[in-house]
Amino acid sequence: MNTQEIISITIVLAALFAYINHRIIKWPPTIGIMALSLICSVILVALGNSKSLLSEKAIELANSVDFQDVLMNFMLSFLLFAGAIHIDAGKLKAERWPVLLLATIGILVSTCLVGGMTWLLFKFFGVPIPFIYCLLFGSLISPTDPIAVMGILKQANIPESLEVKIAGESLFNDGIAVVIFISIAQIARSPDGAFSIAAIGTLFFQEAIGGLAFGAALGYVGFLALRSINDYKVEVLITLAIVMGGYTLASHLHVSGPLAMVVAGIITGNKAREGGMSAETRDYLGKFWHLVDEILNAVLFLFIGLEMLIIKINTTVMIIGVISILIVILARWISVILPVLLLRYKIKFENNAIAILTWGGLRGGISVALALSLSTDMHRDELVLITYIIVVFSILVQGLTIGKLVKKLQGKNAVVNHKSLSNLFEIDMPS
Repeated sequence: MNTQEIISITIVLAALFAYINHRIIKWPPTIGIMALSLICSVILVALGNSKSLLSEKAIELANSVDFQDVLMNFMLSFLLFAGAIHIDAGKLKAERWPVLLLATIGILVSTCLVGGMTWLLFKFFGVPIPFIYCLLFGSLISPTDPIAVMGILKQANIPESLEVKIAGESLFNDGIAVVIFISIAQIARSPDGAFSIAAIGTLFFQEAIGGLAFGAALGYVGFLALRSINDYKVEVLITLAIVMGGYTLASHLHVSGPLAMVVAGIITGNKAREGGMSAETRDYLGKFWHLVDEILNAVLFLFIGLEMLIIKINTTVMIIGVISILIVILARWISVILPVLLLRYKIKFENNAIAILTWGGLRGGISVALALSLSTDMHRDELVLITYIIVVFSILVQGLTIGKLVKKLQGKNAVVNHKSLSNLFEIDMPS
């Protein structure tokens, strides 16, 4: 298939699934599109045994799209900027410590826990995968996906302060996780497994700190350009230049493009609201990036569903993948508890914050993309299948139930508070 055919078929399928979901299923758009894509993929896999023309064309489409390259080198920059541009910097600053600890300590703790427990699980099932690759798997599955999280939070009715914590963490932790993933991958690729702490520290500083600094510079330069004119068409074009030019330049500077896009988006969006743009431009800019976000989300989750067509299935690895769902949730729970305990005297957390942060930590396309970037000698087939199982469960099950969980927990709090007030009322009443 040529590029035009791939893009055309992708957009048609995304529009069709979005329409069916809106009219019939009525799930959150990203979940509905992925579910329909996944169902179609399963049906086509079954039809594939008969070598039907439809299944062959579908598999050709899936093989034609380099998911890892499309997401990490193109879509991610737009999606992160689109999400960050709507973040309120004041509210994010108020939640900076939970966001910082969850995006750093939380990722490191989860990486180690998932790596260690999956290594034991592989060993129990007699699948010989070295510990370093299990640790690599821990690094790629630990970050919560900003694309999945922010798309679903909009309809989950989560308390605003908690939503800022989850959204802020998910925007920043993917950049941190990518640095950790690259570091562990370098160790895994070294002939004797040798590595230097200084080299890892230098890489982290260059990628993470460099990405944050570059993003801040990019955001301020963009803001100054936007402030100097009053033409919404040119200003929208400038934001596109920030994303496309900035992400490309970040890769040449060897700094984290995802972190740069997050910071640039936050600065551009907030400075613009403070007076850098006219009301008309703010309206057009907001609608433009919201539309970009929705369209690319639809395409992304369609691709995730289509990946089912080309993933190699192994029964034993599938069982390991199902068990790994519990491991990842447990590791997420522990990685949330530690920052909460560290900050319990400094920050007031919402009721049931641990439960909501744990269940709301969704995995998505970034984990799949990182798994697909592995070479075959790094146990790519096994780790891709396990990653896919966890991501599908995360989006379909956790994504569909997070809103219900919040309502249930809020209902319990209301009952407890009502009883407490009733008891107090009875005590105060004269006999």
